[in-house]
Amino acid sequence: MNLALPILVPTLPALGAAAGLATGKKFPGLARPLAVLPVAVSAVLAVVVAVQLGTGQSLDAATRLTPTGGPDVSLALHLDGFSVLISLLVGLVATLVQIYSTAYLKDDPRYPSYAALVSLFTAAMFLVVYSGDLIVLLVGWEVMGICSYFLIGHHWETEDARSASLKAFLVTKLGDVPFLFGIFVLGADAGSFRITDVLAAATEGRLGHPTLIALLLLGGVAGKSAQFPLHTWLPDAMAGPTPVSALIHAATMVAAGIYLVARLMPVFLLSSAALVVLAVMAAVTMVGSALCALAQDDLKRVLAYSTVGQLGYMAGALASGDRDSAVFYLVGHGVFKALLFLTAGVVIHAAHTNSISAMSRMPDLRKRVPDAYWAMGIGLVALMGLPPFTGFFSKESVFTAAEHAAHGEALTRGAGPAAAVPEAAGWIVLVAAGLTALLTAAYSTRLWLTAFHGRTAGAPAAAPAAGAPYSPEIDEADPATAEPAAMRWPLWVLAVPTMAFGLLGLRDSWLPSLLDGGSLRPTLATSVLGTGLAVAGILISYAAWRAASARQAAAGAAPADPGRLLLGPVYRFAQHGFGVDRLYSALFVRPTAAAARLVNFLDREVVETYVRGAGNGANALGWLVRRAQTGNAQSYLNALLAGAVLLAVLVAVGT
Repeated sequence: MNLALPILVPTLPALGAAAGLATGKKFPGLARPLAVLPVAVSAVLAVVVAVQLGTGQSLDAATRLTPTGGPDVSLALHLDGFSVLISLLVGLVATLVQIYSTAYLKDDPRYPSYAALVSLFTAAMFLVVYSGDLIVLLVGWEVMGICSYFLIGHHWETEDARSASLKAFLVTKLGDVPFLFGIFVLGADAGSFRITDVLAAATEGRLGHPTLIALLLLGGVAGKSAQFPLHTWLPDAMAGPTPVSALIHAATMVAAGIYLVARLMPVFLLSSAALVVLAVMAAVTMVGSALCALAQDDLKRVLAYSTVGQLGYMAGALASGDRDSAVFYLVGHGVFKALLFLTAGVVIHAAHTNSISAMSRMPDLRKRVPDAYWAMGIGLVALMGLPPFTGFFSKESVFTAAEHAAHGEALTRGAGPAAAVPEAAGWIVLVAAGLTALLTAAYSTRLWLTAFHGRTAGAPAAAPAAGAPYSPEIDEADPATAEPAAMRWPLWVLAVPTMAFGLLGLRDSWLPSLLDGGSLRPTLATSVLGTGLAVAGILISYAAWRAASARQAAAGAAPADPGRLLLGPVYRFAQHGFGVDRLYSALFVRPTAAAARLVNFLDREVVETYVRGAGNGANALGWLVRRAQTGNAQSYLNALLAGAVLLAVLVAVGT
């Protein structure tokens, strides 16, 4: 393979970003081609690289970047089935997001900088995926962090956007601190930062501190992939433009943590404790986020909590020792979650609100956005995991992995040495995944029915409720105007793999051969279990919606929220994320602020008092000395004589 091709994949979007930032103000007409073309070409090159690499093959190339006195840092490529598959997802979603954004933000004066940052974001994710050195991977990891800060805060005029961008940056950085130390310890144990050398050291059992390394790395994974307890930044990140949400939630930032664990799976397989921790983290994330999604009124926050829960599925597969199913789920989820967010943008653009309850008062909403209506239906069915959509096959692969782990039959699938994946980890994931499947179907059905079928017959149309969430990027044009083609056809491009990608896992000569070669076919038991739970969730949510509608029909108003009926007293807690933000505020934010105020007081009132005292003392001494210097010779002689007399008296007394 010509090495220029994989090198160009991350380089072109980076160059496009630099050109966009340099020319955006002077030549705004170049912003759109500079946004779309480099990313689109990179996507095509990623396909070429995948085809040339083939299945069951890998490519490693490196040159030493800098000596360190220890393990060297290398500019390295490490390509295999995992990296090229995820690069295809990144290229597809990023290209469609850039095309979609040309219409969605067509009147935004800061579009050139926005588009440049999206390109840089894409380049950083490509770097993470293709990098063969952990330090270079860390560069892409951190570049994504700063890009997310700027993109989430794109509408910096609003307080929500400013606070959300800062929160995302700080929470992910909190996870990056142990992550950085984990990379250092891993490099020291393996004697190299090269991924191939690290995997060889793990396979041969040469790592001295596998549990410490795995737990430290999980800190960064929890931050980037929004896993409990560092998940709180992702729902608030919805303050950014909706296409950014599609990019973050589908193909870039949150996917990086899952990809890293899959890439370093042999390291994690050496530590049963780390796998149990990962399983508990995934279980709490899955169930908690699904409950929160069932209580949200903001359309984008429902999808955000959904992303958190689906990432929990992927983490659960990794905790079960099966990276194939985790990556399978990652790619499938990336496709249908990008579809859901882009359709959400169309719906919000037409409804002029993010509020699901406000949308329920708009009787003709689904007629105004027919493309989004059907495309969102496709995405939600995939999210529920109903056959034959992609979400069914990817979800069932996670169930299968957890089932095998629960019975002591963990599937390492070539990821490294056979490891004793704790049965407890498998049971934790299996039970949590089942409950999450039920809740996912419930909140997806609630979203669909409330947003598009909420108004009862004969109920009068109403304006959006006071205080309903509003996105600053919404175009204030006539809401009846059809959405631009650039916002419609990307939905159908994503709808195709949403319906068909999962079928690639049925034959071992297709998708499995690109990964570790194990079967991705669902088993009968897990298929019946997962599908049954999803159908039960649909029926329960539908029954709650009908009951809520019946209660409100007599009043001639929009139906009440079925989520409130389903959750009961838990609704209020789930609506506010079970108070995790308040807990963090009480445990960390307030003590830190109090400590800052104490330091400020000590600095101003104590330290500065001593500093001012020293200065005032010197001034007083200078004043006294200055007063003594009168320039009168007679006064000087008198003082001299008085001093001589005093000395003579003292001498006489002393003798």
